[in-house]
Amino acid sequence: MPKRNAYASWTGTLKAGEGSMKLGSGAYEGPFSFKTRFENEPGTNPEELIGAALAGCFSMALAAELEKAGFKPVSVDTDSVTILENTADGPTITTIELNTKARVEGIDETEFQRIAAATKGGCPVSRALQGPAVELTATLL
Repeated sequence: MPKRNAYASWTGTLKAGEGSMKLGSGAYEGPFSFKTRFENEPGTNPEELIGAALAGCFSMALAAELEKAGFKPVSVDTDSVTILENTADGPTITTIELNTKARVEGIDETEFQRIAAATKGGCPVSRALQGPAVELTATLL
């Protein structure tokens, strides 16, 4: 299996500083700051990238599990909400909400929900994130 690389740099103090993140593949490079993480300034942040990674991983894993169970996935679209809260230990990702909508040939709602729930903790990113709760809302279209 290939190794995946990423790079982050931070210059300055927490509130006045600035940083940048870059994927080793070159597919993404961008700035981040205190305001993009803890306020609502436009721009990305590590939490948003974690949510995107989980949404992408889960979508692929669900398609694979549906196919393995004998169904034909037409599309799997997943969005995520990564919740960062102040706790006694400091800012903490407490929950990642996944909202998945899938078009799948020949499956009923009960079987779809069973496969989606079983897939939730099985993709590599889900396994890496066993600290926060990963909540899933799955919608069969």
